[in-house]
Amino acid sequence: MTNSGEDQSGWFARLKRGLGRSASTLSGGIAGVLSKRRLDEEALEALEELLITSDLGVSLASRMTAELARTRLDKETTPEEVRGLLALEVTNLLSGVAVPFSVDPTHQPHVVLVVGVNGTGKTTTIGKLAHVLRQEGRTTLIAAGDTFRAAAIEQLQVWGERSGADVIAREPGADAAGLAYDALERARSEHADVLLIDTAGRLHNKSDLMEELAKIVRVIGKVDPSAPHSVLLVLDATTGQNALRQVEVFQEICNVTGIVMTKLDGTARGGVLVAVAEKFGLPIHAIGVGEGIEDLRSFEAENFAQALVGLA
Repeated sequence: MTNSGEDQSGWFARLKRGLGRSASTLSGGIAGVLSKRRLDEEALEALEELLITSDLGVSLASRMTAELARTRLDKETTPEEVRGLLALEVTNLLSGVAVPFSVDPTHQPHVVLVVGVNGTGKTTTIGKLAHVLRQEGRTTLIAAGDTFRAAAIEQLQVWGERSGADVIAREPGADAAGLAYDALERARSEHADVLLIDTAGRLHNKSDLMEELAKIVRVIGKVDPSAPHSVLLVLDATTGQNALRQVEVFQEICNVTGIVMTKLDGTARGGVLVAVAEKFGLPIHAIGVGEGIEDLRSFEAENFAQALVGLA
């Protein structure tokens, strides 16, 4: 999954619009902190607090203010300089985790378990990912494994039609592991390239969720002992610091291999992606900044950092 060059400028413009609220909070706050134009101790403390409350994380905020204290203390400093330094710090941090999602052709199918709390945009992400995979020429099947929510099954079927992927579904309340098993058998018989498996996200009952996901992994392992080959965790940027807790929980439940962050266009809390990257170091495969089928793209560190602080 890579971003094609034909509409990179258009995508960056959408990313900037999507992160507009986050950028406005940061750039406005930085301008307020530097109203005296001189970076003194009081301004550094206020800046550190701003970065923390913008969900960028304590570690990055401390590093950033320490660097400014070393190089700019009691000197004339403009908001643009601080934003430029912040963009550089964020880019450096995120560059190591910006990893496009890739399909391993030695597996047929490459089995992707998609996990996340209800409401994060998990089902929508599956539909968009199926669309991307089809554009890459890969045959994809979708298993509607969130069998507890009839709406999720219906939504996946709509996305399946839009993305050109067959959806394997059963009646609401059916056994999710049995469905996953059947879907994998079918995907193998049809020589599909990818199988995307939706899952329930009832985090209020962690033990049940843990048991269900473990059962899915166990059952599909009977068909392919190496499956799942990817476990993608979908996070909702609007939840802010709660996203950190969700990563912790799903890391306990299953071996998360990568992250997709959605709803960056609907929040002033886009900085939480930085905090997640710093704390866990998991690959960030893609981000979503809209409801359209084209609004899921591979994550690129520099573009994100510049859009987050309102540069370019």
